[in-house]
Amino acid sequence: MSAGNGGWELPISEGELSRLTRDLDQAHQEYLPRMHAAAAELTEELRDTQPESAGVERLRMGSRRGFLLGAGGVAAAMALAACSSSSTKNAVAAPGDSMSGSPSASSMYTGDLQLVALATALENQAVGAYAAALSAAKAGKLGTVPPAVGTFATTAMAQHADHAKAWNAILTGAGKPAISNVPLSNQAATLKALGAATSAGAVAQLALDLENQAAQTYLYATYSVSSAGGIATAASIAPVEAMHASILYFVLGQYPVPDDFLPTDKAASPSLLTV
Repeated sequence: MSAGNGGWELPISEGELSRLTRDLDQAHQEYLPRMHAAAAELTEELRDTQPESAGVERLRMGSRRGFLLGAGGVAAAMALAACSSSSTKNAVAAPGDSMSGSPSASSMYTGDLQLVALATALENQAVGAYAAALSAAKAGKLGTVPPAVGTFATTAMAQHADHAKAWNAILTGAGKPAISNVPLSNQAATLKALGAATSAGAVAQLALDLENQAAQTYLYATYSVSSAGGIATAASIAPVEAMHASILYFVLGQYPVPDDFLPTDKAASPSLLTV
């Protein structure tokens, strides 16, 4: 694309981005059965209302070694949960958004359901962000947006919607209300940042912040929730979030260097929930 777009240019070819997006969709389809099976297991656990044994062996996220996405001459090495980079400061996480927080005392979601509700809200937030970006691009507010960028955004948005549906099924299966909006205290700031974006690159940076936040939140969930089904559900979704982030690093011209051990400093806190 030309450089008359807020100074932003797509640093890889559209062909490379298209191949990365196809590989992303293939991986998502491969993980879907695991996600649905894990979600069903968690729903049954919550229905049983039996306390988890202290000796329950928690499922691990695997080796956390990077796996490759073919993209012509570009190899996208990705860690299972996310990749490190010298990206700019998180533009969507509010100060103190660590996992040490807790939701308000009046929250209807307690125990592991707190993280289920948080995950649902994060997925809805990502769906809304990509939808807003696509609408802004269609209205010409982001300058010239390469078609391959729009295809990636549409693909990622659909995958986040699939994840939200799985989490919501767990909530309703436990007799709790589904979450169809974004009950997060940082949503207003996120929408403001999206509204101020004037290029596809600026939107990509915001999306990367959301993807890293989601991936780190799911990583945290794998060793903080008590139910095996909850751990498995988070572990089945985390790799797809990692692939979203890795592709966005390429879109921003940053090679995604794999991290063997992902930090959780950007993980969202249950205290973000407003329900």
